[in-house]
Amino acid sequence: MKVLGGILAVLLVLALIVGASVFQGYNHAIGLDEEVKQRWAQVENQLQRRYELIPNLVNTVKGVAGQEQKVFLGVAEARKSYFQTQEHGTVAEKAQAAGDVERTLSRLLMLQETYPELKSNESFLKLQDELEGTENRLAVERKRYNDAVQTLNTYVRRFPGSFFSSIAGVHSAEYFKTEAEAKTAPKVDFSELNEQGKT
Repeated sequence: MKVLGGILAVLLVLALIVGASVFQGYNHAIGLDEEVKQRWAQVENQLQRRYELIPNLVNTVKGVAGQEQKVFLGVAEARKSYFQTQEHGTVAEKAQAAGDVERTLSRLLMLQETYPELKSNESFLKLQDELEGTENRLAVERKRYNDAVQTLNTYVRRFPGSFFSSIAGVHSAEYFKTEAEAKTAPKVDFSELNEQGKT
């Protein structure tokens, strides 16, 4: 009888240890998943800020360079495409749309060379500064998001994390990858182009 009681006590202790381990692993998987979602929300905040700055920037440039319709249409299309991916797009599709916006913004900012009066336009310069600040914050948030994704994906792929993740219904997340030419903020310094124009 004492032996049976001892065995039951050992089994109860083991069950408590296993249960606590599963509980802790489950909660850790949920925590990592929530961290990725929270980091993505911060990326989207900065993408939204950029999205909202675009019309003001376009209108300011339009006032000086009204005939550059191709550039304005490109910006409008990229902005529309970005908006359409926000509701149902994957992270990869959103990253592609964000890259398209960055490329068209670079073309818009390049008009500063064709229309020197933009360089002295106070509204343009202020918007340009705001956009540059937004791009810098976006780069920081994108890195934080990708770091959180790396932590989650490592946990999900390794044992026993894979076991706990499957119990919690947590899956690996997508990295926010951008194309090589879209990894930097739109250029604001055109001194190199000025030098090339002189040669």
